Amino acid sequence: MEEIARVYADALFEAAKDKDRLDQIHDQLGEFADALAANRDLQVFFFSPYFSSAEKRDGIAKSISGADHELVNFLELLAEKHRMPVIFRIRRRFDELWAKAKRRLEVTLTSAVELDQGVVDQVGEAVEQQTDRSIDLTSEVDPDILGGLVLRVGNMVLDASLRSKLEKLRKEVASAA
Repeated sequence: MEEIARVYADALFEAAKDKDRLDQIHDQLGEFADALAANRDLQVFFFSPYFSSAEKRDGIAKSISGADHELVNFLELLAEKHRMPVIFRIRRRFDELWAKAKRRLEVTLTSAVELDQGVVDQVGEAVEQQTDRSIDLTSEVDPDILGGLVLRVGNMVLDASLRSKLEKLRKEVASAA
């Protein structure tokens, strides 16, 4: 399934890039996938083998108005080839390609307590300067880390939490005994 999603997402990405409609298709694909994820009846309709490709194409035409022509054609192709169940994986791959093309990074800052927005902004600015990329920063609270910070930048993690330091100390004491 991952390979199928990759092939379709790459094709949609290239078509969107060629037509200079990358942002529009990114947003519209996201809206469609979110609507599909939120509506069980739509999932049953689009994912079920009991409905014909023609019925699904009609459903796409009725459920999407004002969408980019390339995206509508793409969704109709998915329906025709019975590939609609991989739409969520396609979206995830398309999001990755879009973020890379836009030089964007997902950054998550986790702390044991709510951080002041000024501190969060300073961390975000520092990450942007260090990576030379725009970031999408989210701040989370996780009391389990006890103190300190955990910073996830893309797929890298900087764990400066008190919990990780205590765990490291526990392992050192256990190995010394």
